[in-house]
Amino acid sequence: EFDVLVGINLLREGLDIPEVSLVAILDADKEGFLRSNRSLIQTCGRAARNVSGRVIMYADKVTGSMQSCIDETNRRRTIQTEYNSVNDITPKSVKKGFRTILESIEERDYFTIPVAAEALAEYVPVEKIPKLVKKLRKEMVAAAKELDFEKAVELRDRIKKLEDVELALR
Repeated sequence: EFDVLVGINLLREGLDIPEVSLVAILDADKEGFLRSNRSLIQTCGRAARNVSGRVIMYADKVTGSMQSCIDETNRRRTIQTEYNSVNDITPKSVKKGFRTILESIEERDYFTIPVAAEALAEYVPVEKIPKLVKKLRKEMVAAAKELDFEKAVELRDRIKKLEDVELALR
């Protein structure tokens, strides 16, 4: 049993830990990829699987992404509450054994090769991928040196997609 789990993006990336009862999002008002409306909703959703789940967003101001996330969460809560009332359902927390959680982590050690059309927003000929990856790696390192970690993460993810496509097509 764990009382505290600290992770960077573990919850947003889909690690299945249903017993999460508190999610704290630090620097929630720092706009960008990791604090976009979609990312905030995904992260907050992890606490929703627990009956007493709560989310705390630490911020100096409420951004558009934060407000959109809060509004969407309230909208979904209203719909779920009405559905539960109509169907006489009492909410219960999802229970999952620690072994099952570990197995889901182990499965993440393997990857599936995405279909080329799904992997990239734009077409890149397979023979040009290595050169593009090299260029993107330099940009990623530069972004990290400038402490622009959100840009570095986006570049890392794009590099991964390019490498997966190259592997699938060669």
